Amino acid sequence: MIVVAIREIKHYQKDDILRKKSRAVDKIDDRIITLLDDMAETMYQADGVGLAAPQVGILKRIIVIDIGDGIIELINPEILWEKGEQDGEEGCLSIPGYSANVKRPAKVKVKGLNRKGEEIEIVGEGLLARALCHEIDHLNGILFIDRVVSENTEG
Repeated sequence: MIVVAIREIKHYQKDDILRKKSRAVDKIDDRIITLLDDMAETMYQADGVGLAAPQVGILKRIIVIDIGDGIIELINPEILWEKGEQDGEEGCLSIPGYSANVKRPAKVKVKGLNRKGEEIEIVGEGLLARALCHEIDHLNGILFIDRVVSENTEG
């Protein structure tokens, strides 16, 4: 039986771990697999589209994303190339209740490892490109508020 846990999401201004650089995963073991499962469950529970390990207090280079097409799990992700640009609204589970416009690449190619340790490459456009960049930023201690180009104006 697999037991997953909802992890506590760290919050900006309360948890300085969000500003630290994550370390590469050198061995994919049961603890990493459990972390991937817990991160996915935590992301879904919080109604998010992505989550990085530092957001649950773990300084490892691991992200999970689901923009509606199924879960993407990446260990030690790296952006290989970026093309074009897009402006769009972003929010973050670690900064609840705030969103703003951020400029991101329109298309990216990312490589990383899956849970089996196999190298995979993902090409993302639009929301997937935005989510990949946003979550990889987390691994480097960068928050979307560092990249805001304009505040959202509503009403």
